[in-house]
Amino acid sequence: MDQKPEDRRFYGRRHGKRLKPGQKNLMETLYPTLALPIIDRGEAEAGPRPDLAGSIDPCSFFTDMPQPPDSLWLEIGFGGGEHLAHQAQHNPAIGFLGAEPFINGIGKLLSKIDEHDLKNVRLYGEDVRPLLDRLPDACFDKIFLLFPDPWPKSRHWRRRFVNDWNLDMIGRLLKDGGEFRVASDDPTYQTWTMRVVPEHPLFQWTAQGPDDWRNRWADACPTRYEQKAVRCGRTPMYFSFARKPRSA
Repeated sequence: MDQKPEDRRFYGRRHGKRLKPGQKNLMETLYPTLALPIIDRGEAEAGPRPDLAGSIDPCSFFTDMPQPPDSLWLEIGFGGGEHLAHQAQHNPAIGFLGAEPFINGIGKLLSKIDEHDLKNVRLYGEDVRPLLDRLPDACFDKIFLLFPDPWPKSRHWRRRFVNDWNLDMIGRLLKDGGEFRVASDDPTYQTWTMRVVPEHPLFQWTAQGPDDWRNRWADACPTRYEQKAVRCGRTPMYFSFARKPRSA
């Protein structure tokens, strides 16, 4: 896959409708206690920084948990936060890092965090790649990419998050045997994912048969976007890829 520096530009939107009063209040009160410092987004466009890897300890994000997290999971682009809140509620010993530049999505997740008093979630409200460049190798057990923008037009393929640069990054951050989950309701992105990720040297597709990508993971919940896609007649697919063992 021929890539260029512009492949790391961020193209998503950041603002939608005005926040509800409750969400606005949580943005002013709860969000500052959960938000990680934003790193200059220009660094994402400049490309990966191997020299910075390991300069931030992700466990330091969760010092106010009752105990250090058993493991760390990352969701890139959590949308309305339904999946992230569900996982955090059912896995209180795991530290969750959620990245989402869309302010309205952050507001929705904050409502769920407040409702369930979740102590194991931290948020990054920008393009997460500059932060991930600073995290150490093999620090995550699971990474989720659920219903990303498909950029279905052929001329926009460089904008898709599933690309060689980002797969290099995800492969670096996952532990050996760690899981990378991708879900999409877009046929173009589904085909793209089935081709690009298994071709990458760091990943192995774990599916044994069609049911493994037709059925949602047993520990996941349907997101609002997923339910809308089904109502509109689109068929989601769910892919699981394992990080191959590092060489000795």
